[in-house]
Amino acid sequence: MDSAVEEKTCSPKVIDINRIMEMIPHRYPMLMVDKLIDVYPDQSAVGVKNVTINEPFFQGHFPSRPVMPGVLIIEAMAQTAAVLVVETLGQKAEGKLVYFMTVDDARFRKPVGPGDCLMIHVTKERSRGNVWRFKGEAKVDGVLMAEATFAAMIMAD
Repeated sequence: MDSAVEEKTCSPKVIDINRIMEMIPHRYPMLMVDKLIDVYPDQSAVGVKNVTINEPFFQGHFPSRPVMPGVLIIEAMAQTAAVLVVETLGQKAEGKLVYFMTVDDARFRKPVGPGDCLMIHVTKERSRGNVWRFKGEAKVDGVLMAEATFAAMIMAD
């Protein structure tokens, strides 16, 4: 059996919010992921974002029809990927800053609003040095809401 397939069949890991805050430097109001499930280091993960009316962006986007901004959905994808990278690289990567390099083929299919549970699927396409490239899909109840391909760089101290 192929070792990649073998690894994928192992039990996935779950990462809670307390561990996420040890792994990446984001904090309220910019922390866009509540937990990660189905974490397969160096491969893929699913981030969970419980969208509530208490989110600060809903005050202005839009008061009469609250919609989560698409850029924040992309940010949730990036944070999910960042936690996956730290889980892959280990403690030496914890708390490091990660900067977007590219966002390609972003598509926003349906609006995300209060009460939605956004499932953020990220899959590593490749990594070279400190640059990682991912495919991200954001879904609610299995329905594709947004997707993008993006690359990010982990900054050294």
